[in-house]
Amino acid sequence: MVKLNLKAVQERVALLGGRETYDRDFIFELLLAYGRSQGNVTRLRNGSLNVAEDKATDVAQKNVVYFHETTGDPLASFESLRTSPAIVRFNTRFVIVTDYTELIAVDTKTGENLMISIRDIDKHSTFFLPWAGMEKAQYVAEAHADVKAAERMGKLFDELLSANPHLLNQTNGRHSLNVFFTRLLFCFFAEDTGIFAEGQFTNSVGSHTQSDGSDVAGFLTTVFTALDTEHANDKPAHLAAFPYVNGRLFTMTTDHVVPEFTKKSRDLLIESGKLIWREINPDIFGSMFQAIVTPGKRSDLGQHYTSVPNILKTIEPLFLDSLKAEFDGAYNTPRKLESLLDRIGQIKVFDPACGSGNFLVIAYKELRRLEHAILERLTEIDSKHQVLFADSKIKIENFFGIEIDDFAVEVAILSLWIAKHQMNQEFLAKFRVDLPLIPLKETGQIHRGNAARIDWQQVCVNSGNEEIYLIGNPPYKGGKTQNADMKADYPFVFQGRTFSSDLDYIALWFVKGADYIEGSRAELAFVSTNSITQGAQVELLFPIIFAKDIEIGYAYTSFKWVNNAKRNAGVTVVVINLRAASSRPKHIYTDEIQVDANNINGYLTDAPNVMLRRSSKPMSSALPPMTLGSFPKDGGALLLSDAEREEALTSYPEVGAYIKRFMGPDEFINDKARYCLWIPDEEVDNARRIDFIASRLDRVAQVRRASKKVATQNYARIPHRFVEIRYRPTDSIIIPRVSSERREYMPMGYLDASIVISDAFAIYDAEPWVFALLTSRMHMTWTRAVGGQLETRLRYSNTIVYNNFPVPPLSEALRERLSAAALRVLDVREYHCQKTLAELYDPDFMPADLSAAHSEVDSLVDAIFSKRGYETDEQRLSDLFSMYELMTADEAIMGS
Repeated sequence: MVKLNLKAVQERVALLGGRETYDRDFIFELLLAYGRSQGNVTRLRNGSLNVAEDKATDVAQKNVVYFHETTGDPLASFESLRTSPAIVRFNTRFVIVTDYTELIAVDTKTGENLMISIRDIDKHSTFFLPWAGMEKAQYVAEAHADVKAAERMGKLFDELLSANPHLLNQTNGRHSLNVFFTRLLFCFFAEDTGIFAEGQFTNSVGSHTQSDGSDVAGFLTTVFTALDTEHANDKPAHLAAFPYVNGRLFTMTTDHVVPEFTKKSRDLLIESGKLIWREINPDIFGSMFQAIVTPGKRSDLGQHYTSVPNILKTIEPLFLDSLKAEFDGAYNTPRKLESLLDRIGQIKVFDPACGSGNFLVIAYKELRRLEHAILERLTEIDSKHQVLFADSKIKIENFFGIEIDDFAVEVAILSLWIAKHQMNQEFLAKFRVDLPLIPLKETGQIHRGNAARIDWQQVCVNSGNEEIYLIGNPPYKGGKTQNADMKADYPFVFQGRTFSSDLDYIALWFVKGADYIEGSRAELAFVSTNSITQGAQVELLFPIIFAKDIEIGYAYTSFKWVNNAKRNAGVTVVVINLRAASSRPKHIYTDEIQVDANNINGYLTDAPNVMLRRSSKPMSSALPPMTLGSFPKDGGALLLSDAEREEALTSYPEVGAYIKRFMGPDEFINDKARYCLWIPDEEVDNARRIDFIASRLDRVAQVRRASKKVATQNYARIPHRFVEIRYRPTDSIIIPRVSSERREYMPMGYLDASIVISDAFAIYDAEPWVFALLTSRMHMTWTRAVGGQLETRLRYSNTIVYNNFPVPPLSEALRERLSAAALRVLDVREYHCQKTLAELYDPDFMPADLSAAHSEVDSLVDAIFSKRGYETDEQRLSDLFSMYELMTADEAIMGS
């Protein structure tokens, strides 16, 4: 596969638009336009890769496309094909049907549809971008009914709180209100989807209550009681038509209080019932309604909802892909298909941080769709296999969750019921057999509690031989942002084992997950912030996991977690699968491209399980030491802005002897001016004779004496000196501690001997070849992998990144070539001196000559590590980690 950017794809697809006629070659040209390899497409064209049964009209490639040409109605053919067992069997990403005039397509991962004239294909080039390894940022169209319903219910929630001001202060008041809203959600959905009669609940409220709302609470109490009463004769006559729901949803206890209503809240209730609730998507609406009843979350409806494609990154490689492969292998064998049905009926799915249940809902629906495909295939190949049973083998009772939020627990259970009803409707459409949702026979396995402290075995028993899959998106908090309760969770998780409080909070789920799956068939796949795969977090977490004979089976490297919320979450995440160590294939996914791996380490790289530790000096003898800059700890009294410097020089020209340029990352990258007073010990008396300096030093002394730290107080006696001095009067290389993740290269550069480096890293008296190494793609790749991030920005470290960077011995000739390439980069920068480094290194505007100069450096540095060169950063990392392992092994031998 050739990796193309968006512009290249658009240019290629443009060649397919506007033609007079089209034929079967269209699908092959379309695949080539998105970078599918020529050899792959040739094999698809000649039939060796075409898995379609009718190769005369269909072209099908596993995981890629199912293309069907028709002389009839494309829409009719499309509807028949999109839900056929073959689509599930081949794990098809795109289904395309065309009569070579109209074209209809669906992205089976996102549910997005396309209906166009085939001549307009060039206007819709972004639809098939996943073929080019580019997932669409807006994965699914926003379900407006979800947002409208959540906003309307939010107004109702506020009005009920206003009418019941003491409700939340009552024992179980919050829980009571949460249960009440869950019941409303069920009733609105039920009356719009055939579970109840159409409009039954809303019409009853409108017909049987006063317009001022005074009797609504009492009426709703009787409705809920009727819904929990099995026999119609035991219900009031006007409510006898309401069905029996069961499942504990409407069981009335003293804890379950219906709030009092006003006229406004009654009106809002009826208005909410008029919405089209059948369009509600259970994998998102729970998150939205959770925001409604959570203080501070109202403005972020859907903010923390995980999109379906991101959920599929956990469940597809974890178990769905293998199930579909088994379906493919059993396609013509009834006995094997029956065995597969039995297998999926026994699978347990467990989300120990389930929120409103969206991961569980998607897993449930995908398993039901697979079940439908198997049953449909059985009826095709064996007349004895007719759909006669009264329920699905996929039981809600096999879907487990833990959630600390009370309302989310209730909504998660409700979401699974709604998902079950929706899948029952799909079953009815396929097989003409009605599987009624009510009375509910399953109450769900969603448990309320702190997952960090609950014994997961008590929630979902793992006997060792069962097929259990843990999925989810556990909570994240960095070490410095955790509250006291979170800190207190650590001893419960580690149970006497040594741990670091610097571990991110999400690491607790990986540790508990490793404990849970150890020595069993169970596996997990969690969406996690990428911080745990970078910097010191790797060394703190993964040795604990790997010591249990557990491996990473597959991983998605860093990607933006996007969703269809109003304000996109935009967090950078990874997906990590843990399982018992085995010889099974391992895969790394980057930009949706799957690459086989021999071993996946904690940095999500195909390399040995090495863990970088903080080192006080460079591991490679070729590298000079790197240190932090100098820090005054002066309250700003030793520092001067450009204007302050000019004012001082105007009044006291002699002060110029004691001023140096003071440069940190902001000043360096954005070409800003800042200065400092730099007074040698032997010049203090002379300097103090200058009133400007004397007043500044007095301020420094005052600030330091007021410090709570004794060490800083001691420096009040020598106010002219920086507290941390690392400056040397030589040329230096400045390396920012943080840089934008968008930049291909971290801006760094040479400074002359007159400049004092502040909040950045510095290498003094460094030769140009060192600059070439550090500004290379090889070193940038290493930095991205092991350095960690501050928010989404790259974070550099001398102790982890630089000191552990493995560099082999360099000949003098090679150093000279590297130096020449480094000077070329600096020369080109000087040519563009009217621009700041921020402007020069913006990836959208980087000058071509600067990019070429860096490419020359990259090629030279790559050649140091590999004669064959590199096609991907993953290959670079694999070699770097292997070299690191060898060098640390040699160091250990020498040390012994």
